[in-house]
Formats: sequence, C-alpha cells, structure tokens
Amino acid sequence: MSLLRVGIVGASGYTGGDLLRLLLGHPNVEVVQATSESFIGKFCYQVHPHLRGRTPLRFIGREALEACDVLFLALPHGEAQKHIERYAALAPRIVDLSADFRLRDAAAYQQAYGEAHAAPAWLERFVYGLPELNREALRNAQYASGVGCNATAATLAAWALVKAGLLTDAQPLIADIKVGSSEAGREPSESSHHPARSGVVRPFALTGHRHEYEVRQSLAAHGAFDVRLAITSVELVRGAAAALHVTLPSGLAEKDLWAAYRAAWNSEPFVRVVHEKGGLHRHPEPRVLAGTNYADVGWEYDPASGRAVLLAAIDNLGKGAAGSAVQCMNLMCGFAEDAGLGFGGIYP
Repeated sequence: MSLLRVGIVGASGYTGGDLLRLLLGHPNVEVVQATSESFIGKFCYQVHPHLRGRTPLRFIGREALEACDVLFLALPHGEAQKHIERYAALAPRIVDLSADFRLRDAAAYQQAYGEAHAAPAWLERFVYGLPELNREALRNAQYASGVGCNATAATLAAWALVKAGLLTDAQPLIADIKVGSSEAGREPSESSHHPARSGVVRPFALTGHRHEYEVRQSLAAHGAFDVRLAITSVELVRGAAAALHVTLPSGLAEKDLWAAYRAAWNSEPFVRVVHEKGGLHRHPEPRVLAGTNYADVGWEYDPASGRAVLLAAIDNLGKGAAGSAVQCMNLMCGFAEDAGLGFGGIYP
C-alpha cells in the first residue's frame, strides 16, 4: 500500500509540532509539506528540536501548498474558515484543529466567539472530532473538526454516567478544570510570560468559557445540559484535569458506577478507567499522560450524600488536539484506529 501524502498548515505551533511528531511515526502516511508564515525556509527541527534527525522538511508558506491526500489545519482560531474553499480544493480530506468548525450551528458559533462565521454553509459538513462519541460518523468522513481540550476533558468526565442515564439535565454540570501553560499556544503573552506564569494557581475563565458550547452540543442527544466550566491555570506545561461536581440519584452503590464506566469505556482504545482504593496514582493525573493520546477517567463517590466528583485527565496537546486529530484521520482513511498513537508516556 502506498503512503498517503499529508500536509500540515500551521506546523510551527505547539499543536503543529505534536502533529509532526505523531505523523512522522505513522506507518501509513508521509508528511510532504508543513507551513509556517514566520519560519519559511527553516528546517522543521529548528523550531521543533525534538524532531532533529527525523525529517528533512523545511517550512513553506501557505501560498506554496500543493495538492495532497490529507490536510491538517493547525491555524489560529478564525483563519481556516476564511480559506476553507481553497484548502478543500487541495485535499479530499481535511482535519481542522481550530475551533472554526466544531459547532454545527452558526448562531451558537457567533454567541461563543463573538463574531459571525465566515463560512456557515461548511459547519454541517464537518464531523465533531471526538472519536469516542462520533466514531461511526468519522468513518470515511471527508472533514473532521478539532476538539477543544477543556471540552474533551469535561465531556469524557461526564460521558459514562450520562450514557447510563445516571446523570441528567435536571442539574447543572459544574466542571473545575486545571490547565497547563501550553493551552495558551506558542506566542507569548503577559499572562504566559514565565515569571508571571510559574507557580500560579490562577483562575482566568470562571464563567462563559467558549468550550461550554461544545460540551452542550456533545451531550444534546441526552438532554439540554446546563454546562458550566471554570478554568484555572496551574504549574503544568501539558495537561488538563477536569473535576465535575454532581449529585447522583439516591440508592446507588459503588458497583453501579463501576458498571456504567465499564460499559462506556471497556472497548475504547484510548480511555482508561483509573479508580483505585489507595496509592499515589489512584485518580487520573495529567502528568503521566504527557505526549500520549490517552484519557484517564475516574470518580470519587459518597453513597451517603449522593455527591460525586467525576474526573478526567488528558494531555491538552495530545488527546485534546493532535492525538485526537490523528485518531480521526485513521478512522476517515480506514487505518487501524491506534496507528501512530502507540506512545504510552514516561514516568517519572
């Protein structure tokens, strides 16, 4: 079988670098072009030093893009939608990692992002790229959207109990999410400058986070959930850890939660249930997931009160971005779903 020719638009950012890393190790594809408007002519490894010796590719400008089999768009939010017709003419399959095509409704997009969508007719053409919820729709699809890292963590934290009918829209879903600095992207800002960022536990989006719209959309088939995300920056580079606070129906036992989690996740290649009675790593922890496409989920439950805390941890650049994107491509192209995604992380 010949290798599929793959291009990455916006390959110099953190997400683009993770895509390059994963795709360079993929058995079914060849990365033939990678763009960066800031580093045209430079070797990719000069921006992503961990790729030294793995590829001779140099960055090109977007105007130099040529036709290929699959095109990944790792552009800043708002950019892909402006040029989607051109990109679609270059490749029969596109995976867009930005927020541009995550929401199917143009009005919801305008509410979330504060401006009208530039290509609203394209919204329904993209499948939301979370394979655990949309696997069948992604098979042989032409276009897949990215997933918000915070939305991924919150959705996976809730999904087992929502699917089992133990969690309904009768109560709000309140998710406290701790995130690492790479969420802010490659370009530095006042808030991501190291002296201002190191050592912090800094709440920065406690209400109205735009990823709430994605979680509502993902859970819509099970009810009109009132999703409330509260995001806090912590001392991490990679990672997002969600803690979803809920009250469960009376009379549930620990075994009922185990049954729901096993039913939801036992057949999933990249979701692991982490729920131990003791030990340092009895709950999901993003540090052990750095560089992987795994999501660890778990819970803490008090049967006396019905209170539960539903947990999920991911690498925001992995399962929250590049990893899910490659997983989507695998489904779209008929490859093994775990192709190129075998890295299991490192510890300590």
